[in-house]
Amino acid sequence: MHSDNIAEEFLRLEDWDDRYRYLIQLGLKLGPMPRDAYVDSNRVHGCSNNVWLQTIVSADADGSPRLSFRADSDAHIVRGHLAIVLDIYSDHTADEILASDPSLLFSALGLSKELGSNRANGLRARVTRIKNDATAAPSVT
Repeated sequence: MHSDNIAEEFLRLEDWDDRYRYLIQLGLKLGPMPRDAYVDSNRVHGCSNNVWLQTIVSADADGSPRLSFRADSDAHIVRGHLAIVLDIYSDHTADEILASDPSLLFSALGLSKELGSNRANGLRARVTRIKNDATAAPSVT
């Protein structure tokens, strides 16, 4: 699902209970991570829940790094947030990732107001990790 479609569906729902249910549904659609991906190096520190983020680097047509991500959490709402973040960032070049700002989408969806300070800090930690991985991604030839 593309983030524009997520935004449309999310904004169509007027009640926050419905929006939270939708977030949970998005999280349930996250693809599985391999068992060996649940290691400390994939753990996102700074989140109050357990969050794992696996980064896969491949080559774009010109050899630029293209990043894809898999993620998981032990919290349903956080899995929904992860689904949105992965939709924004996964299968993009490092330059595209570094140029984007997911806080704009989260603000447009009203999630910025609804996130508690712990979840907002966790979201920042996840985005920081993704951007750090994009910065560190080597050119692939």
